[in-house]
Amino acid sequence: MLQTWHHKVGNQRDWVWRGWQTRYTYQRCSDLSNHTNAAPVLLLHGFGASIGHWQHNLEFLATHHTVYGLDLVGWGGSRKPNIKYDINLWVDQVYDFWQAFVGQPMILIGNSIGSLVALVAAARYPEMAASLIMVSLPDLSAEQEMIPKPIQPLVNGIKRIILNPPFLHTLFRIVSQPKVARNWAKIAYANADRVTDDLVDLFLTPAQEKEAPAAFVKIMQGMTSSNFSPNIRKLLPEIQVPMLLLWGCEDRMIPPGTAAVLVKLNPRLELVNLEAAGHCAHDEVPDVVNEQIRNWLDALDN
Repeated sequence: MLQTWHHKVGNQRDWVWRGWQTRYTYQRCSDLSNHTNAAPVLLLHGFGASIGHWQHNLEFLATHHTVYGLDLVGWGGSRKPNIKYDINLWVDQVYDFWQAFVGQPMILIGNSIGSLVALVAAARYPEMAASLIMVSLPDLSAEQEMIPKPIQPLVNGIKRIILNPPFLHTLFRIVSQPKVARNWAKIAYANADRVTDDLVDLFLTPAQEKEAPAAFVKIMQGMTSSNFSPNIRKLLPEIQVPMLLLWGCEDRMIPPGTAAVLVKLNPRLELVNLEAAGHCAHDEVPDVVNEQIRNWLDALDN
């Protein structure tokens, strides 16, 4: 029997991109008097997640906007090819999706890696973005630079061992176990009670697919490469659209102090710290996040 998240993510459909089947969802704006004026929304999930991770936000946002959600290649209901993965791949996917289905400036909303994809997409294709909302934003280039130069050879040697395919395949088998996945999710959530059976199912269902282990290896190898992502501290000052950065005060995946550094890079970027929330605030405290998004968007229109 399908878990409840399957029934809360709009109308799921398939779209073939570069020869790969990809999954997206679509929900028309329920306010028929407003749907022609309000910018559409595109939701982009984080590491290991899918459009299902927006189950508590999609219907709310669709009261005033037409909403799309996209499973990035390698995750969710999309194909998981054995290819090189980096931010540019997913940005290209987002841009081509926008050209195929949206065709007007939209509100990009992302969580974690999805926030990074949204930011790079907005910088590279400004005609695509009306505004940008990010729920935790990883600064991968800063993490690399934080390693002191004297120990960088040691760190790189350890990475070569860890990123060896046999090791990563073993790691995948371990983290794909429900108990391990649940404990891992509890690191991302401040409130352990929010890590339900439904949430674990959301993360583990795609992991059962035949392609998933090889894709996991490639994604992990890509994410630890220095070429995985552009330097967002150089990109942020270039963004000319309004931006909202939401950050859980109890985020254990990315230090909340990162937000204070990023917000200084562009006066268009507004930071809101969220109490009692971790790395996935949109799912952990959805009512708070939904209200913050609605109030911020309403303020832009006034």
